[in-house]
Amino acid sequence: MSQTTNPNKIKCALVGCGRIANNHFGAIEAHADSLQLVDVCDNDPANLQAAVARTGARGHADYRDMLAQTDAELIIITTPSGLHPEQTVQALEAGFHVMTEKPMATRLHDGERMVQAADRAGKYLFVVKQNRLNATLQLLKRAVSEKRFGRIHMVHLNVFWTRPQSYYDQGNGWRGTWEFDGGAFMNQASHYVDLMEWLIGPVQDVQAMISTHRDIETEDTGVVNIRWRNGALGSMAVTMCTYPKNLEGSITILGETGTVRIGGVAVNEIQEWNFADSRDYDEQVKAANYETTSVYGFGHPLYYQNVIDVLHGRAQPITDGREGLKSLELLIAAYLAARDNKTVSLPLIY
Repeated sequence: MSQTTNPNKIKCALVGCGRIANNHFGAIEAHADSLQLVDVCDNDPANLQAAVARTGARGHADYRDMLAQTDAELIIITTPSGLHPEQTVQALEAGFHVMTEKPMATRLHDGERMVQAADRAGKYLFVVKQNRLNATLQLLKRAVSEKRFGRIHMVHLNVFWTRPQSYYDQGNGWRGTWEFDGGAFMNQASHYVDLMEWLIGPVQDVQAMISTHRDIETEDTGVVNIRWRNGALGSMAVTMCTYPKNLEGSITILGETGTVRIGGVAVNEIQEWNFADSRDYDEQVKAANYETTSVYGFGHPLYYQNVIDVLHGRAQPITDGREGLKSLELLIAAYLAARDNKTVSLPLIY
């Protein structure tokens, strides 16, 4: 795997200067000693102007032009989800490493195409899963890894947020479309879908129902039932129609020797932490609540630190393309289950 030859700052270029790009600008600013943003690209003149004004990077209205002109080593993709596959492949084939926002794609075969392109190019493909790095979820991951729950019996997740019609009407009509955005599961709740596999393990069977209340193509509300290969059962309830604001983003795990519930608006508050045994890090629970207070979490700077370490040859990626495919496969399985009104088993065969 090729690595950066620059012993100092890693040069970056970013395409898609909308809502989530600000989290990336902030993370790059936090790592100013290691990263330099040299180019930004957006086909919306206002977004591009704002990005250039904030970052001082060169502005481009055309992605191919930016790829041809930039001296960056890493391309950061924060465009609508349906654009990620083609833009990723173009960047990889042009010789760049790529970091893409979630979800990596809206179709499973596109995600696989991205991974294959990275393999052919010998370049890194990073898929952003910054919520895994929230202090609350790091503690939970440690407890699961140390088998403090014993056998896990049941898992439940809630994402009770709100996205009014005005939200979907932004962005030149791409929000809430199957091709470019995906629905509530794939977009807003995708980090919670990721927790199912990352925390509990491989999924065996999926059932789902979805519905739409806004004036959009995709679902804004849905429920999922899950059976894991380890015998645990679970469910997930998601809606973007909560009145009048985001209410809850939570995960509850019930095991034979442990019960944990992490709630708040975005898994930012450990509300139950009960185990048959005790460990030294149990005392960190209260502190973790104060470190995780944003819907997006504060994981982007931590995620970027891993990318920096990987490109300097000091670490392996936290979430690469293959890791990104795991949650994408689960998302596609849920949509297939809802569409066909049947139980879908993983891995998907198509």
